[in-house]
Amino acid sequence: MNTDNINYNLILKNKLKELEVSNTLPTLLLHSCCAPCSSAVLFRLCKHFEITVFYYNPNITDENEYQKRLTEQKRFIDLINSGLVDEIKPIKPIKLISCDFSKLDWENEVEGLEKEPEGGARCFKCYTLRLLKTAITAKQNNFDYFGTTLTVSPYKNSKWLNEIGKALEETHKVNFLYSDFKKENGYKLSIELSHKYGLYRQNYCGCVYSKAQKKEQ
Repeated sequence: MNTDNINYNLILKNKLKELEVSNTLPTLLLHSCCAPCSSAVLFRLCKHFEITVFYYNPNITDENEYQKRLTEQKRFIDLINSGLVDEIKPIKPIKLISCDFSKLDWENEVEGLEKEPEGGARCFKCYTLRLLKTAITAKQNNFDYFGTTLTVSPYKNSKWLNEIGKALEETHKVNFLYSDFKKENGYKLSIELSHKYGLYRQNYCGCVYSKAQKKEQ
């Protein structure tokens, strides 16, 4: 199968229609990199899933930055659950699972790829590490689906993310939510919601290499 032409946004739309018809509310463990990226994704999914946000991002440069992004993720979820986010009204309150800062996980995973360009093999390894942890946690806790907010970013390779999700779905026997959340103005909406609710939007992905590249620009 030629995966280059797969429309992952259409797959998601069909899945959401299917859930509407079945009148079910499956559980979803949604990996999130940060509050801004989660905003547009939660907007799109909150009526279709019982969502638990999963914060696991060992790629982030240091613990202070990690905790800053985690604190903002918690604050935004609290705003939603308090009914203070007009655009996001979940059927059930959104929950959060956060992991301890574990930079060593990421350093071990990308060892030997230090000279790779941003968007290359090192990023693929990083995607895999975070999605693997999400899939394992979803399986251990009997979630119906696992997914990620990462596809909302135009700087992330959605094809890779969905291919990794498919492989993990088959290996760990838990449904992956295929997506391309940047479509249908998803990324634009994430920026708008970030501004409206004063969300901290970092100007680099998270790792030391993305931070250095941003400084060079």
